[in-house]
Amino acid sequence: MRFAVIVFPGSNCDIDCYKAVRETIGQPVDYVWHTATDLSAYDAIILPGGFSYGDYLRCGAIARFAPVMDEVRRAAEEGRYVLGICNGFQILTEAGLLPGALLRNRDLKFHCHSTLLEVVNNETPFTREYAKGEIIDIPIAHGEGNYYCDEETLARLEANGQVVFRYKKGENPNGSVNDIAGVCNERRNVVGMMPHPERAVSELLGSVDGRRMFTSVLSAWRERHGAAVNG
Repeated sequence: MRFAVIVFPGSNCDIDCYKAVRETIGQPVDYVWHTATDLSAYDAIILPGGFSYGDYLRCGAIARFAPVMDEVRRAAEEGRYVLGICNGFQILTEAGLLPGALLRNRDLKFHCHSTLLEVVNNETPFTREYAKGEIIDIPIAHGEGNYYCDEETLARLEANGQVVFRYKKGENPNGSVNDIAGVCNERRNVVGMMPHPERAVSELLGSVDGRRMFTSVLSAWRERHGAAVNG
């Protein structure tokens, strides 16, 4: 299985994502610049956190026009796996690959700390090794992580099981509607989340609860391509 970590001007979690893939599941992974026009060699694509294009206009608003996003869209349509983390989540919503938008945090402050999440949907390729309702410890680091969507969209997300993660009840750090911390598309192959699983893959980092996002997608890929596949 081969991973691409997309690098935009201003990405700052690309190295973290690269190392998480290498050290957690040992699969081939490449940094791919935002000008790339071919992602056909990759089975999974990660859009990392950071401040793409300096967050000018609003988070992700310029990155959505990067040449590589046409290929990310194509990959999603083909059923390949796409994960957007923090700024990557913002980019996916701006590009229309995920519903909703990310607004300024309710208190207008940047939050950087451990956060407890509830696994709401464990039937995506990225969450299949978690238990539904499990509480996991994944850090956040954002100033614009307040997930918002209109009532009709929210009802559809809840009804379709597209809410993947919620902040633990009473611990919502940013004002997100219904405590939403991550969502997926209807096909479940595109997941976006504000917390950083790549920063929770080692005891040295304070939590290993993010490891299963990477092992989950590897097992999903192997299942899709046959149990005999080793790489």
